[in-house]
Amino acid sequence: MKALLCKSYGPPENLVIEDVPDLEPEAGEAIVDVYAASLNFPDTLQIQGKYQFQPPMPFSPGSEVGGIIRKLGPNMDGFKVGDRVMATPSIGGMAEQVRCAAAGLRKIPDNMDFKTAAGFAMVYTTSYHALKQRARIKPGETLLVLGASGGVGMAAVELGKIMGARVIAAASSDEKLEFVKQADPDELLNYGDGELKEKVKAMTDGKGADVIYDPVGGDLFDQSTRCINWNGRLLVVGFTSGRIPSYPANLALLKGSSMVGVFLGRFRKEEPDAYEQNFQELLDMYRSGKIKPIVTESFAFEDYVAAFNVFRDRRVMGKVTLEIRKE
Repeated sequence: MKALLCKSYGPPENLVIEDVPDLEPEAGEAIVDVYAASLNFPDTLQIQGKYQFQPPMPFSPGSEVGGIIRKLGPNMDGFKVGDRVMATPSIGGMAEQVRCAAAGLRKIPDNMDFKTAAGFAMVYTTSYHALKQRARIKPGETLLVLGASGGVGMAAVELGKIMGARVIAAASSDEKLEFVKQADPDELLNYGDGELKEKVKAMTDGKGADVIYDPVGGDLFDQSTRCINWNGRLLVVGFTSGRIPSYPANLALLKGSSMVGVFLGRFRKEEPDAYEQNFQELLDMYRSGKIKPIVTESFAFEDYVAAFNVFRDRRVMGKVTLEIRKE
C-alpha cells in the first residue's frame, strides 16, 4: 500500500508518498481501506515537530478517515468486513490503509459519503463537548465563536444555534463571513481590523458574550478576556494564531468569569460513556438533517502539499480532505 510519510520535521514539502507493507489487525482492531482522510490544524503542527504528542519517526499523519473495513482482528463484535465507517486512529490516516481500535470506529449513515465521514468526528465532538459539558451553555445566552469559518468554528456555530444560543460568528474577512452564513448565525463580526472587543460590546449592550469559543488564541484571546459577560466562560480550544496567551487573573476576579479548557482526547479517556453519548447524539442530528457538514476542498492524494498549505496560508473554510481513493 501507499502511505504519506513524515521522515523529517518541516514543511509539507518534506513529506513523501512511499510503498509500505500492508497492515494486519491485532485483537480489538480493524484495518480500514481509506477513501478520504481529513486534515486538521494539529496535523500541520505534528509534521513540524511542534505538537504536544509526537509519534516516533517515520509516521503517517492523519487521525480521521472515512472508508471500508478490510480486515478484522479477534474481539470485534458488531463490525464486519465491508462495513462503511468513519475511523479516528491516533495516527496514520493519510495512507491507503489504517489501523484503528474498535473504540475509534463508527458505522456511518447510508446518506453520508466518505469525505463527510472523514471530516465529521473531530470538529463536531470537540465543539459539542465544549458547549455541552464545558460551557454548559443555556438557551438565550450569547455565544461568540472566533475562527468561525474553520472546521470547529462552523460546527460550534451550528451546534450553538441548535442549543438555543444567540450566536455571533466572528472571522477575519468578509469572504470568510460570507461562507459562515451557511450555518445561519444571528450576527456576523469581522475582526480583521483588530477591533474585536469594541464590536462585541456594541452587539451585547456593553455586557459582553456569555460564552466565547476560542480556537485561535493570541491577540483574540487577550481581547476576549475584556469582552466577556459576568459569569462568562472563555473556552480554550486551540492556538491557531501560533501564540499561547496568558490569562489575567484580575479580569477573572472582576468579571466573575472562567477560563475553561477543552481537551477532547482527555475527555474521551476520562469520560468514555459521556463521549459516546455525545457522538450518538451528533449522529442523530446528522440523520435528521439538523447539522450539515461542509467539505469545501478535497485534494487528490498526490496533492498533499497544496492541502497542507491551505492551513499555512490561513485559507481554511469548513473542512479539507485528501481523496486517497475514488468512491
